[in-house]
Amino acid sequence: MNMHKEITIRNGLAFSQLIILVCALLASISAFAADPVIKKSAYEDGDNKIQLKVLKAGRRALVTVSGVETSQVLGTFRATKEGKLEKEISLSSGQIVPCNIQVETSGGSTTRPLAEAPADCGGQNEGGGETATGHDDLVYAGPGTCLECHNEHALDVFDSTHYQWKGEAPDMLNQASWLQGKHAGAVNTYCGNITGNWEGCSSCHIGRGAEPEALPSQAQLENIDCMVCHQDAYKRKRVDGVYQPDEANMSISMDEAVQTVHKPTRASCLQCHAKAGGGDAVKRGDLALATAHTADQQYDVHMATTGADLNCQSCHVPENHRFPGKGSDIRPTDLVGVDLDCTSGGCHDSAPHDSSEINRHTEKVACQSCHIPIYAKNASDSTATEATEMDRSWQLGSDHAHAPYHPVTVKANNQVPVYRYWNRASDNYLLFDEVYEDWETGTYHTSIPDGAANDPNSKLYPFKYKTSDYPLRTESNQLIALDTSVFFASNDAAEDAVIAGLENMGFSGEDEYQWVITDTYQLLNHQVSPSDDALSCSACHLNTARMDLQGEFGFVPTNDRATCASGCHSAEKAYEWEFGSHEEFMAHHKKHREKGADCRDCHSFDR
Repeated sequence: MNMHKEITIRNGLAFSQLIILVCALLASISAFAADPVIKKSAYEDGDNKIQLKVLKAGRRALVTVSGVETSQVLGTFRATKEGKLEKEISLSSGQIVPCNIQVETSGGSTTRPLAEAPADCGGQNEGGGETATGHDDLVYAGPGTCLECHNEHALDVFDSTHYQWKGEAPDMLNQASWLQGKHAGAVNTYCGNITGNWEGCSSCHIGRGAEPEALPSQAQLENIDCMVCHQDAYKRKRVDGVYQPDEANMSISMDEAVQTVHKPTRASCLQCHAKAGGGDAVKRGDLALATAHTADQQYDVHMATTGADLNCQSCHVPENHRFPGKGSDIRPTDLVGVDLDCTSGGCHDSAPHDSSEINRHTEKVACQSCHIPIYAKNASDSTATEATEMDRSWQLGSDHAHAPYHPVTVKANNQVPVYRYWNRASDNYLLFDEVYEDWETGTYHTSIPDGAANDPNSKLYPFKYKTSDYPLRTESNQLIALDTSVFFASNDAAEDAVIAGLENMGFSGEDEYQWVITDTYQLLNHQVSPSDDALSCSACHLNTARMDLQGEFGFVPTNDRATCASGCHSAEKAYEWEFGSHEEFMAHHKKHREKGADCRDCHSFDR
């Protein structure tokens, strides 16, 4: 009997050991196959060194480090048995400092911008965009100059959202099978609809004045204005409906401009993206012209010149002139199937914090929610104000004394976001959609994110919330895209703009309409603060000033303190608990989880 028992135990141990060995082997294989994560890549100017820290490289894997722009191998090193690499790489005298670092193992590769890289990294010009080669003897001879060598690139641009202003819209709940965008039915309360106001809207279009067509032609390709994105010194003016170079207001000639074209810089992108909606910082709330040059890390730790100093394409990495990433209120997806988040480029992983308690939140809370505590900030080294628009009234008339006349607006700085669960799908209004009042808010939604706390694909995100009055055709419950060109021409033209809008839509100008309040949710991704300024747990869990987790999101305790005694505690003990600080709050939850408690034991929800 004892012998049988001993044999059983030994067999059991052997089997257990085998299981452990297999699991360890699988874990090793898994670690080896994973893409490496660059935890740190920073340049030390005085010492001409690169500080590098890599995680998940694989057990004792060979790690090759290269400069992306220079295509130069900086060294090959072996990771530790834990799959980590921490290295100080010395650059030789005269060696070009790369702007981006690539780490490659047999399991995959990752690229990350080099923090503190000099302005001329990768052989770049002062503006931050890598200067093209082979252009030294070019002479500008009109829009066909670029096409002589870059016809294929022009065809790529032609098909992009930047040119077409429409594209596939798989993230839209309304009419997802349609092409959507500014040039395909989009309506917002900043600019209305493009119908009737192409001339005004096209100032931020990368074309030279003509509207995009479905099929490419020589005229359409020559309509693409490459200089808008590839030359910061370029200026243009409209002459008889066509944009032409404005050399009188340029610091260089057009010959010099084509000879020194470069990759887009922050300034290039922000000329349009910061001034959307009618002026600097008006629309987005987290982008302003100051973003291009500020050294203020408190303003934007990613793009400040003293911070990571990232260019837009450091995150929005293009493929054939198509760019990933978009806001919740933007309809077309330029690169279908390519998602963009904080982990996409290898800069951050899904557990970026030292605290496991904080890392637990990344499953249901987006990074932006904690790391963008306020938006519409003012850069400390900017003389302009980066206040963003919070409300717009078309009905009241104009707040300008002379043309072009604009609606009355309310702008503000240092705004606390509103928070919504979002699964990356949205319902964004299209021309001729029916829309009805939300009985809870009394508003009509022009852009609203989809999601819920119990939706496994949803995370909690921060949004700018903006309202506006807007005309609604009473009979059909359709928003009327008022004609902004009519409105801008007169200081008291709201009614005329509505009538023109009705006629543009094919309705009678005499149809009945009413003014309603619309609202728009706009995802916040920029103006990320330094980590020291991230929200503490108590900002959300111990008060309702920022968000009401119980009242708004339904995270209501199932039982009050008096009934805690029925399961585990005495009534006296329950009433002794105090949650006045972050530490007390965290200790309470940690203790319950250590004892195996599930969220549902105390709350009306579960993870």
